[in-house]
Amino acid sequence: MKAVIVCASVSHGNTRRVADAMAQVLGAKVVSPEEADPAELAGADLVGFGSGVFYGRLHPRLTDCVAALPAGRGRTFVFATSGLPELPPRPFTRPLVRLLEGKGFEVEGSFLCRAYDTWAPFKLIGGINKQRPNPADLTAARTFAERLRTGTRPTS
Repeated sequence: MKAVIVCASVSHGNTRRVADAMAQVLGAKVVSPEEADPAELAGADLVGFGSGVFYGRLHPRLTDCVAALPAGRGRTFVFATSGLPELPPRPFTRPLVRLLEGKGFEVEGSFLCRAYDTWAPFKLIGGINKQRPNPADLTAARTFAERLRTGTRPTS
């Protein structure tokens, strides 16, 4: 299986660590949104898209990358890291999932984990989730990727 993970990891490398854990299982190449080649993504069997969460949204570099993709078909997944918990009425990944589905892609699941965050007020206390993603989070990311690899529908 050919897999590619498009990852925008800008603050502390949290999202890249999760992407690398998934890539180990999937044998995937990890690229930034700017490095993502639409032809390579179209030729992949599975494409993941992930970023940290900024003001309740995925990074604009990632969403701009997906918005610029031509309509297509194929298996995708979405993942994110965030300092704060996700609120059920407004999941962080929902807008990107809808964008991908609107372009004809099949989104097979999403993965979210907490991560070290030094956003404005948290910086004053040295940040929150200082040890995250931790080994358990990375194991959960690998388990999620394994389910994608074997075709077992991951839970969101």
